[in-house]
Amino acid sequence: MPVAVTPPADNAKDLSVPKTSYMPTQNQEMINTKRKIICFSDFDGTIFMQDTGHVLFDSFGCGSKRREILDEQIKTGERSFREVSEEMWGSLNVPFEDGFEVMEKTLEIDPDFQAFHKFCIANEIPFNVISAGLKPVLRKVLDTFLGEDESSHIEIVANDADITEDGSVWKPVWRHDTELGHDKALSINEYRDAAKIESEDGTIPLIVFIGDGVSDLPAAREADVLFARRGLRLEEYCVEHKIAYIPYDSFADIEREVKKIMVEDQEKTKGQGLPARFNPRANMWRRMSSKKVVPKLVAATPSKEEKMFLWPEAFSDYKPKGMGNAINEMVAA
Repeated sequence: MPVAVTPPADNAKDLSVPKTSYMPTQNQEMINTKRKIICFSDFDGTIFMQDTGHVLFDSFGCGSKRREILDEQIKTGERSFREVSEEMWGSLNVPFEDGFEVMEKTLEIDPDFQAFHKFCIANEIPFNVISAGLKPVLRKVLDTFLGEDESSHIEIVANDADITEDGSVWKPVWRHDTELGHDKALSINEYRDAAKIESEDGTIPLIVFIGDGVSDLPAAREADVLFARRGLRLEEYCVEHKIAYIPYDSFADIEREVKKIMVEDQEKTKGQGLPARFNPRANMWRRMSSKKVVPKLVAATPSKEEKMFLWPEAFSDYKPKGMGNAINEMVAA
């Protein structure tokens, strides 16, 4: 069972829960629940359909052919994700703004993401991006596609970066001193520990994770509820390893399911148990939670198999039409 460490003081500031002041529109439903819900979401392939780093590497850096070779080195275990990423980011030679112009023309946002995010704001559900990418890049993308006001309600948990003004040097500033550079599982546990959010009856927050690739699995295992984009590698992995998850095609599906979960969880906190789609750990959290006792967790380290899939793009391509249905039939069976 993975377990937490208390984050350093500087991380605690970075992981504070953003305050919500965004005014909901008349169409945004507000659901009152006692227990706090916190959303964590992958960025590349989840909120946006393309990978921000790959757009830059292919246009201004090592190029798609070299990137594919580097991806393969990660998959085979020949080199670590962190080492390969440093080579990819280090290959860039473009001013930040020039690189962003290409991203703005190339990236496609999930058409229902903004509506879901406004729902989160209206219901005071903290929404956090958790990514192996670079925070300045992700923030610029969100500011542009959502507007700075709405974007400011999204906490970005990612690596920082040193980028020279002329764009001749792009250097990741890694969040963790590990082969991953950013251990998403550890970040979720740091957030849980730093925020120390408890509802009025003493229960701890319900953690929701949204992802698409196997690189999301370490973080997904720390969640009470997991959403996996239909037809992609994370769903396939969940089916193969009998991991409870909810498939989605867009954030409209996620919003609909989160509303159900909010109602269900309200009932389950009264002692009626949890539906099968919840991570079994949620029952443990509920039994152990109190205002005086908060369980400590340490982050899970990816298995040898999972380390083969650390670069999201390698297993984030859409499967042929019908694959999603085939996977669902496997689950039903």
